[in-house]
Amino acid sequence: MSLLVVGLSHRSAPVSVLERAALTADAQIKLLQDTVAAEPATEAAVLATCNRIELYADVDKFHAGVAELSTLLAQHSGVGLEELTPYLYVHYEDRAVHHLFSVACGLDSMVVGEGQILGQIKDSLARAQELHTAGKLLNDLFQQALRVGKRAHSETGIDRAGQSLVTFGLEQLAAGGDVQEWAAGRRALVIGAGSMSSLAAATLARTGVAEIVVANRTFDRAERLAQILTEGDETAVAARAVRMDAVPDELTRADVVVSCTGATGLVLTAEAVAHATEGRTVEQSVAGVAESGRTAVQDAPKTQLPPAGAAAEENCPLDLASVQGATGFSVLGEAAVAGMDAATLEQHAAWVDNGTVDRRGGGGSHAVQAGGDARRSPEADAELITALAATAATVGRIPERRKPEPVAVIPRPAPALFLLDLAMPRDIDAAAHRLAGVRLVDIESLAEASADAPMAADVDQVRRIVSDEVAAFGAAQRAAHITPTVVALRTMAADVVAGEIARLDGRLPDLDERQRGEIRQAVHRVVDKLLHAPTVRVKQLAAEPGGAGYADALRTLFDLDPETVAAVFRAEDSTDKKDRPA
Repeated sequence: MSLLVVGLSHRSAPVSVLERAALTADAQIKLLQDTVAAEPATEAAVLATCNRIELYADVDKFHAGVAELSTLLAQHSGVGLEELTPYLYVHYEDRAVHHLFSVACGLDSMVVGEGQILGQIKDSLARAQELHTAGKLLNDLFQQALRVGKRAHSETGIDRAGQSLVTFGLEQLAAGGDVQEWAAGRRALVIGAGSMSSLAAATLARTGVAEIVVANRTFDRAERLAQILTEGDETAVAARAVRMDAVPDELTRADVVVSCTGATGLVLTAEAVAHATEGRTVEQSVAGVAESGRTAVQDAPKTQLPPAGAAAEENCPLDLASVQGATGFSVLGEAAVAGMDAATLEQHAAWVDNGTVDRRGGGGSHAVQAGGDARRSPEADAELITALAATAATVGRIPERRKPEPVAVIPRPAPALFLLDLAMPRDIDAAAHRLAGVRLVDIESLAEASADAPMAADVDQVRRIVSDEVAAFGAAQRAAHITPTVVALRTMAADVVAGEIARLDGRLPDLDERQRGEIRQAVHRVVDKLLHAPTVRVKQLAAEPGGAGYADALRTLFDLDPETVAAVFRAEDSTDKKDRPA
């Protein structure tokens, strides 16, 4: 049997695909059960986090295993196999071990060095143990991965290379400023009471927020977290729990919102955020939050808009007052049509194609802004928007653009509400980032920000640790693979000695007990000395790469009963399960 992992992560797939492929707790359980029921796999474990979904299995056939695991991931994630396949990666045997150890050390995390993945690996192992889908291989693998991760954090400065996702997200909300100065005195709303939400609440408490309100679907868990925050030595803060139906009211009083739930739909819509920020900023212009039939909130005085070229705007299907004035978007590029439904997008494409847009850079509101779409021709613009229309016809709308064009005329007001969305799929409507007075940081924007983060020198040291541990794990596994064969060989030798001693007793009945004992010890010593060097050497050879064949050679040379060897395997696995910590 061999270790195989098939998965996708923030490194291989866009956030939109990860969001759709996210597995619920029930889906993970069913995936594990179906995997071990499939022919190629005997063990299985799922590692599902906000930015990765990986299925580990012990398989007897590589190609059949890849096909089966890929199909099962597609079935349980709800993303079609053809769509999912380009984003999947496959690791086998030592490469699979190397991958998990790297993940455990935080080398493969969105924020390099973050330690939360260790808790997620531990939860993954506990789930597989509870469902009895983890046998000796995956138990050894995941427990060793936890040890390797702890070693990396204790022996190196990998923590300096990056922070937890929560800390990194708060730094992004603070826009590079000191997080404690930014958070001091603010009121925080934490939606969810799971491990990530609890970490976020504790982190906020340590930064010096004035109050934390915890909202959760299970009110008891929210109360328990609020109590921990209030009574903790490091996290002592005014904290209280509310039910989920109180979130809209709490949102109007909150300065910072962190959301990380297991909900499959949006927890905060753009409309709810717009309502909560109404009256809290100087400029009330809210741009482009309409999505799937939802209506944008627009309160900006018309006198704040840039001078308009009325002739150029004629028959334009966009609401230019909100799109151009509040956000500074060009009406030619992708930013102008993000979130637009297919029908409106087709109208806009035809309007642009008819040449009614003034592309000479004049003073009208349809003029292309400097550094923006002036580099593209009218034909290219029409072609781009036509392509976007085709996308909208398929998925219903254009995905939100995360990097809008810079505002050239009217600067956005300072944020009055800070939103941190750590959920996958997302909890907070992505359109909220286009609301005036709102700053939204989510998994997608964190991925963009962390892509340019400098790598610490300690990362190289962690990579060396991972390489050494992978080699040691492989050697241990190969040596362990031959152990049942060696045990079976020694058992056969002991049976031969016992048989010969019994025959000797029959032939020499006059021997006293002392004589029989001397003969018995002499025969055992001869057999042990004959077997010692070969069994020690075969274990050494088996621990080397490519040494798996020595077990087969030993079984063939001594004509060992395969069932005897298999019985030793089963006995070892049973002992491993009995001694395994709960």
